[in-house]
Amino acid sequence: MPVTRPPMRLVALVLIPTVLAGCGVNAIPTKQERAKASWAEVQTQYQRRADLIPNLVATVKGYAAQENSVLIGVTEARAGAARVKSDASITTDAAAFRRYQSAQNNVSLALLPFRILQERYPDLKSNSNFMALQSQLEGTENRIAFARRDYNEAVRDYDTTLRTLPGSLWAGSFYRSARPMQLFEATATAQSTPTVNFAPGAVPATAAPAPPK
Repeated sequence: MPVTRPPMRLVALVLIPTVLAGCGVNAIPTKQERAKASWAEVQTQYQRRADLIPNLVATVKGYAAQENSVLIGVTEARAGAARVKSDASITTDAAAFRRYQSAQNNVSLALLPFRILQERYPDLKSNSNFMALQSQLEGTENRIAFARRDYNEAVRDYDTTLRTLPGSLWAGSFYRSARPMQLFEATATAQSTPTVNFAPGAVPATAAPAPPK
């Protein structure tokens, strides 16, 4: 009895996806989704910080209402960050990404004086709500740092795949809409010691110039 061979078209339909998968055709969308998921975590942690600020300001106002410039500064910085576009589309738009990073950096800068207020106003240090908020804020800042690090690692992996073989071949054929994603960069604030000024009418916090590289 003759052996019936499967149609070549059927064989091709079975083999081609397997061969393509083995050549890394799925690497770009897989790594892109990982980078997007990491970006979502960055957004979550920045939003967590934004949600803490109103309670922090309200608590400090009860003990240090005269520090008006500090309270106004952080409130305005939070509002400014909320107005900046932050969806995943900015990760492939250099200008929009810089605006987002700058707005979040302004919030970080505006929050610096709160770390010193508890020494300036001892009553604040004994306020359990303030200390709890400070602890949550510090924890959130750490989560932000880790989320940014994880995002940068995922983006470097994705961007490298777009530029190197065989990923560049797939990017030029199957994934022509795939674009490199932007990285968070260390800011002057992160690389230098901040200067905090509580004088009336002074800017709440400024960063000393970053040392030359």
